[in-house]
Amino acid sequence: MVLGVDFDNTIVCYDRVFHAAALERALIPADLAVSKDSVRDYLRAQGQEGAWTELQGYAYGPGLRDAQPFPGALAFLARCTRAGVPLWIISHKTRHPYLGPPHDLHASARQWLADHGLHEAGLPRDHVVFELTKIEKLRRIGQVGCTHFIDDLPEFLAEPTFPPGVERILFDPNCHHPHETDFPRLSAWSEAWERLFP
Repeated sequence: MVLGVDFDNTIVCYDRVFHAAALERALIPADLAVSKDSVRDYLRAQGQEGAWTELQGYAYGPGLRDAQPFPGALAFLARCTRAGVPLWIISHKTRHPYLGPPHDLHASARQWLADHGLHEAGLPRDHVVFELTKIEKLRRIGQVGCTHFIDDLPEFLAEPTFPPGVERILFDPNCHHPHETDFPRLSAWSEAWERLFP
């Protein structure tokens, strides 16, 4: 087995970061649900697509330091490395935001992984890859020989050019895609070990 895992919204949960940043900027009402999707949907409904885009640049940049991993994610990844399972983190991420200050989003993500002890747990630094395009992400999944890949976006898993033979697993902790039946589903990282190593 060679396991590939997406980074944003798969390992890292941004709900509190987006909500806190939007509140600080007075972009949302205080009683809005604490979730990334709630913030996005509210801003778009208000015609504030630019504010949403700039907020993403903050959350994926300097705001990332305050983001938490999804429960059980780090424990599962560390268990994989201890068990000798080849593990890759492969993500599609621009180097800089589309709007706002030019934060280095790749550097922020690498720092988050270091701060949370993934490399100390055995994940090689060169097994963390941030590709600039979706096509490059797909190519990398094939190049490193992933046999399994976990991602939060069913549309990415359904890409026609997804490398053949890879078991694609949908991470959907909030059941955003209840009618998605093309891929096995993980609703929590606590299920991952039994799912992959029954």
